[in-house]
Amino acid sequence: MAHDGVVVNMLSLKKHYKNGNGIRVSTSGNYADVGGEQLWIDVLNATLEHGLAPVSWTDYLYLTVGGTLSNAGISGQTFLYGPQIGNVLELDVITGKGDFMTCSKDKNSELFYAVLGGLGLFGIITRARIVLAKAPKRVKWVRMIYSDFSIFTRDQEHLISTKGLEYLEGSLMMDYTPANNWRSSFFSPSNESRITYLLKKHGILYCLDMVKYYDDETVNSVDKEVQMLQEGLNFIPGFTFTRDETYVDFLNRVRRGEITLKSKGLWDVPHPWLNLFVPKSHILDFNAGVFVDIIHRQKKTTGPLLVYPTTKIVWDDKMSAVVPDEDIFYCVGLLHSGSFNDWQDLDNQNNEILEYCDRAGIKMKQYLPHYKSKEEWIKHFGPKWNTFQERKAKFDPRMILSPGQNIFNYV
Repeated sequence: MAHDGVVVNMLSLKKHYKNGNGIRVSTSGNYADVGGEQLWIDVLNATLEHGLAPVSWTDYLYLTVGGTLSNAGISGQTFLYGPQIGNVLELDVITGKGDFMTCSKDKNSELFYAVLGGLGLFGIITRARIVLAKAPKRVKWVRMIYSDFSIFTRDQEHLISTKGLEYLEGSLMMDYTPANNWRSSFFSPSNESRITYLLKKHGILYCLDMVKYYDDETVNSVDKEVQMLQEGLNFIPGFTFTRDETYVDFLNRVRRGEITLKSKGLWDVPHPWLNLFVPKSHILDFNAGVFVDIIHRQKKTTGPLLVYPTTKIVWDDKMSAVVPDEDIFYCVGLLHSGSFNDWQDLDNQNNEILEYCDRAGIKMKQYLPHYKSKEEWIKHFGPKWNTFQERKAKFDPRMILSPGQNIFNYV
């Protein structure tokens, strides 16, 4: 997992708590002090006891706080609230030098900005102070279907520019896979047959998911607000579907799919995923070259395919995380599920996609990046590379935290 390096089992820190569970909620300050080893699902449950919750999430909640903050932490709320790294007030960090430091935007700020999105290269997050807000009780979850990618993206960009929406994600359906998948079984059997007919006609369909939160105070107005959000959208008439769920069930929706797959023995398989940030200026090229020409033509991919926009303004450029240099860019998740016999084919397809982007001049950035050479890492970090190097020399000069990613230690 980390060649010549160290893998830290963060969950082992839990045994050191004599009192409590490593999560302390401040209702007066609207924040939670959370151990870096805590799972986000546990943070959610602890904060809900006080009627509060974090505002920014990942789609899957059984991840550690320190782990997602070392990358970014993205989901359908990112366009509104920013990534999880943008909703942190303070950190405790053990640096590569062995120093235990508390840091924030105002205290030891260089370490604060380095660690957030820093891929674990500067220190280990042992505590994070997470922003909280009043928790909703339920959600209206609406899915609309499109056959034209340009209209689909135009409607997504329109929605993230309007007020009143808390979540937006987009996904793809292919004619060689079921309309429902393990990650989101949204459609009834009768609707699934209608969608299958559309898939045979178009080959690819695009789903726009939008979510409106509500509680007891807004229960009587939420349907009207959803209707207003849908005004002017150009989805296929008659192909809009709505679900009403508790806030917790919605946030924890991927877990249900995981449990189903585990019961069938289909979870512990290779997942050669590829996650990218694609600039808006090239998202139509990406659709034509990747979704249509590579993925649909080859018909290898099984698993969710996500594509949804966010805005650069909600990302703090002082942090280590890297995003495209455009006001709007798309989060693309190619969440392949393979087998021990064909994972290499999917990995080769990922490389083909990266090569296509390079040839086509699509200046995308990998999220959860993996590169094999120093030159590739320098290209990835771009203008941030020199700062990244300087911070490394300051907080981990012996490069104890480096091996495995081959950013500073090369094999």
